[in-house]
Amino acid sequence: MLIYRILGTLALGMVLALRGAPPPVAGFYTSPQASVLVCGGSMMNGNHFTDSVLPVMREHYAASRRVALVLHATHATERDAMELRLRTAFIHLLGERVKVESLHRRDPAGAKEMLETADGIFVVGGETFVLLGELQRTGQLEVIRARVLAGVPYGGSSAGANVAGLRIGTTNDFPTADVVSRAAIGIFPAVINPHFPATTLEQKAEYASRVRKLKTYLKFNPDEAVLAMGNASVARLHGGRVIAAVGQMSMFRAQGVRELVIGEVVPELAR
Repeated sequence: MLIYRILGTLALGMVLALRGAPPPVAGFYTSPQASVLVCGGSMMNGNHFTDSVLPVMREHYAASRRVALVLHATHATERDAMELRLRTAFIHLLGERVKVESLHRRDPAGAKEMLETADGIFVVGGETFVLLGELQRTGQLEVIRARVLAGVPYGGSSAGANVAGLRIGTTNDFPTADVVSRAAIGIFPAVINPHFPATTLEQKAEYASRVRKLKTYLKFNPDEAVLAMGNASVARLHGGRVIAAVGQMSMFRAQGVRELVIGEVVPELAR
């Protein structure tokens, strides 16, 4: 089976090369207008966003009237229900004026048009590699990046936060789909590790295990910065600065680990 995987990967690379589309390279893309919100996951309470994230979400999407949902990380059978749930959440957040629709309602050309005309983008959690692979395959990765650089607010939770970062490096997901490259959208200046355990007695063992894994990752990738985010924690890039907005999060570098203070501008992510 391994030889078939290798041959398949080589064949995919040859096809991309013939098409003039080499595998993406990770990098940070930004502009003065870029506004990017990332969440460590579990940011909803039923059909509403959880109370702690409401103020920053409301500020982030204050000018949005048409929000495009990217539900690629979920299974196709779950998307109708997820769309309804998020439509309810955004109406609770912004009022009846907001229109919310998922890309899965459209054909490829319609999905591209939706991204190009929406004034808000929200990417849900689920399977990170499925999400990244679909964004790469459809060309939506570049469309989303361009829209964010033009000032359209982006929000992503869990897998949606992962793909906002520089590359998929410390996701907690299994590689449930093949991707051309681990390079992500690159609109947030870090690698994201969502669902970071709390330092409580109940999560002590899981916390210690996750810290070991992140430190090991940085041994092999010492130039990277990993933002470890607990559930319902939010960081926001806005006005050229990254602010730790809500919840528990820590900054991992090869030089050490630092727990962030809510409300602080994160100097490690200054670009």
